Amino acid sequence: MPRVPSLLAWLIISACAVMHGAWAADRLFVVITAADAVERHLSRETVSQIFSRKQNHWENGMRIQPVNLPAMHPLRRTFSQAVLGHLPEEMEDYWREMYFHGVLPPHVLASEEAVILFVASTPGAIGYISTCSLDRRITVVLAFGDAPHCPK
Repeated sequence: MPRVPSLLAWLIISACAVMHGAWAADRLFVVITAADAVERHLSRETVSQIFSRKQNHWENGMRIQPVNLPAMHPLRRTFSQAVLGHLPEEMEDYWREMYFHGVLPPHVLASEEAVILFVASTPGAIGYISTCSLDRRITVVLAFGDAPHCPK
């Protein structure tokens, strides 16, 4: 019988490792701008300032146009926690206060493809997508996580 606890412990550790791997894979995302954007690298702090609407212009003076995914989208939730330090619903009071100062939250688009299209075609736009959604229309300015194995 001494093998049963060892087997059980091994199964629990294996299950945790698999769950951690799935959790980590879901957390891989990149912040993107148009392929011809001037900015090529941004810090997490700068992206936080942009999506909090505390930084509204790029260094060249162009207005920044940040876009979000819907509040319940898993990638939006991951982005919000990683970059802003809060879930979307935890930001509601902040946005109510900002509204009274004439500041609106970033636009919300329905899908990652919509974000890519908007960012690629809108001067000054910035957004985020999963790492596996990258293509030539956009430039990565900040990455979260390692390069994943993306299904074809």
